[in-house]
Amino acid sequence: MSEILILYYSRHGATASMAQQIARGVEEIAGASARLRSVPEVSTECEAVADTIPDSGAPYVSAADLEGCDGLALGSPTRFGNMAAPMKYFLDSTSRLWMSGSLIGKPAGVFTSTSSMHGGQESTLLSMMLPLMHHGMLLLGLPYSETELLHTRTGGTPYGPSHLAGSDSKLPLSDEEKSLCRALGRRLAETANCLKGSR
Repeated sequence: MSEILILYYSRHGATASMAQQIARGVEEIAGASARLRSVPEVSTECEAVADTIPDSGAPYVSAADLEGCDGLALGSPTRFGNMAAPMKYFLDSTSRLWMSGSLIGKPAGVFTSTSSMHGGQESTLLSMMLPLMHHGMLLLGLPYSETELLHTRTGGTPYGPSHLAGSDSKLPLSDEEKSLCRALGRRLAETANCLKGSR
């Protein structure tokens, strides 16, 4: 069984909704399962001390979750064209996995949500790709055979799924956005299955 880790940070729920759709896509593929995990908030003054289990949503990620996965979907809302600080903070703590090469050769994809159409969706996706490349992961985007990319008027990029949340961060996922999220989940699961079968 290939396990795809769907790791995200979500402030207002949109990125969490995308993660759930990606998990649905993973679960559509025989021999694959999805594991949803999140990262805790960080403080600007000092490291926040959070409970090990959040009040709601997916449990917090551990290094073991990342080390043991067969594929990864990484998601964050956009913060000035970059990933949010809590996700960057977690990724900065993964040096041990980098040194051991635990993630080398595993497939990965990225996803994001923004308040405005041109609020940095693609640059945020690219910012999340960089540490994954340093870990030696195999990056997957969305090909234009996913025809929603050709006519979406909300989110969606070849770099990975995106969502237009609106200025109040309350717009639901559009049908195209849901479809593209599920497509990424399926691609990750299919690729993980193929790679696992070749080892």
